[in-house]
Amino acid sequence: MENFTPTPYTLECVATGREFEDTGWMLADPQCKEPSLVRTKYARRQLDVKPADWGLYRFSDWLPVRRLLKGSSAPVTYKSKGLAAYLGLENLWITFNGWHPAIGATMSTCSFKETEAYSVCGRAAADEQRVLVVASAGNTARAFAKVCSDNNIRLLLSVPYDNIDALWFDQPLNPCVKLIACEKGGDYFDAIHLSDIALKSPAFYAEGGAKNVARRDGMGCTVLSAVTTIGRIPDYYFQAVGSGTGAIAAWEANMRLIEDGRFGRNTLRLMVAQNAPFVPMYDAWQAASRKMLPYDDDKARRDAEIIDAKVLSNRRPPYSITGGLFDALKATDGEIFVATNAMARKARKLFHELEGVDIYSAAGVALASLINAVNAGKIARDATVMLNITGGGEEHFKEGKELWYLKPSHVFPLEPDENDVVERVEALFNQPVK
Repeated sequence: MENFTPTPYTLECVATGREFEDTGWMLADPQCKEPSLVRTKYARRQLDVKPADWGLYRFSDWLPVRRLLKGSSAPVTYKSKGLAAYLGLENLWITFNGWHPAIGATMSTCSFKETEAYSVCGRAAADEQRVLVVASAGNTARAFAKVCSDNNIRLLLSVPYDNIDALWFDQPLNPCVKLIACEKGGDYFDAIHLSDIALKSPAFYAEGGAKNVARRDGMGCTVLSAVTTIGRIPDYYFQAVGSGTGAIAAWEANMRLIEDGRFGRNTLRLMVAQNAPFVPMYDAWQAASRKMLPYDDDKARRDAEIIDAKVLSNRRPPYSITGGLFDALKATDGEIFVATNAMARKARKLFHELEGVDIYSAAGVALASLINAVNAGKIARDATVMLNITGGGEEHFKEGKELWYLKPSHVFPLEPDENDVVERVEALFNQPVK
């Protein structure tokens, strides 16, 4: 890894096609007059996969990173036997993100959010003095906390109070990582609002969510893992979505792989799922609407409280934005499915029995949608199917370990005083990290 050389790249505005240099932490094209994502265009058109000990950075040819951070792991793709036989699929491939050493999967946060964190933090300059701000429903926060703690990067997390049990770790964290929370009853959108207030201070800078090309390209490594293992671009891609960023990333990775030229020219169909009753993107898609439909805040919070997969409760996803999930689904002839808690629980149990490892609720939603699609006759028996298991192995990883939990330094009301928030978060980082 000492021979690492970053891949030169430019940024391209999806709405206008304008290509420009990344002069820093650019999240949008400053000349574009409409909301639009930007994409990376890498100088290396063919992917050279590095050895396994590079971790996630084995895909660094197509990551916008300036440096390699320690501790990363890559997604692992394998051909299913048990689940494939149960579903009657001849070419079911599982991309596993989590802890499953039997197949070589060693993400210690047990979530594919590590792919985002190692890419985003690797994009940041080593001498960055500002504090990175990340809002999360849980798993993203755990991943960023681990990466920043291990690599001494200052980080402010904003997570709903009801979700902080997701912030468990197998060792104490570096004090460079701090947590604030919105009060009980708040959801992911409230956590985003709180983080936006903190960002009014010049001492902080936004990670950027779906707008950050490093986040999307990191998530796209799941598809890179699958395609370079299978040897071809799959026909179908199944994943549960809260924001849809992972599906957007899959679409973008697909386009790069077509340009690579060695893995076929087919477009993988995005088959994404939401956890009922929290299904705002499903509702918009069913209405053939690019715009999200009205969703009462109180009802959204209640629906988010009901679902098992709390990480899927994003009320303001990158669905409508140019280059977002609506466009991704249109371009790939994709679909959005719905899975209830009962369906997801049954799917999780089935996966454990047939594949030998526990999976998260969101992954259960993805599997439930695959089961429903197969039962509805939507998937041909010989189709090449990629199932993105976005998190799993937590039961095995935690077994026999003493765990530490990150507790919030401050808990704010849902409508906090902005000056109070800024003053308190600045005080959290008033001393440089040793």
